[in-house]
Amino acid sequence: MNSADVDRFEKLAGQVLGLYEEMSILSKKSPNDAVNKFKLKFINRQLIESNNLLGEHYRPFDDFEEFDEDAIPQNSDVVFILSQYLQCMEKLRGDHVVARSGIWYWKVEGLEGDHMDEKGYTLIRSTKPKYLKD
Repeated sequence: MNSADVDRFEKLAGQVLGLYEEMSILSKKSPNDAVNKFKLKFINRQLIESNNLLGEHYRPFDDFEEFDEDAIPQNSDVVFILSQYLQCMEKLRGDHVVARSGIWYWKVEGLEGDHMDEKGYTLIRSTKPKYLKD
């Protein structure tokens, strides 16, 4: 990963989390209601970007790319899928971060002129992967 990938990841993970939280609220009220096409367009856009970022190694499902707009999914279906994407994003984060003195950092490929550690990585502040226990 490089610093552009980290920026892209952080933006996308925040957006997917926001969609997950909004859809979770809707799903708790009406799990079997259909998602409207306006929301589905944005959800699909984030799923496509997530697939591109996660690649084959981290994608949650090999055979899922996006929701079919003609077979509108239910709120609970969207929550299920978004939760899987969030878990896979955290796996990607966990595989590319290190803790130094209790602070978590992305370790990314350093470029000429960057401050690099002894292994040639540039460190960018991150958060602890959610699946790691204290």
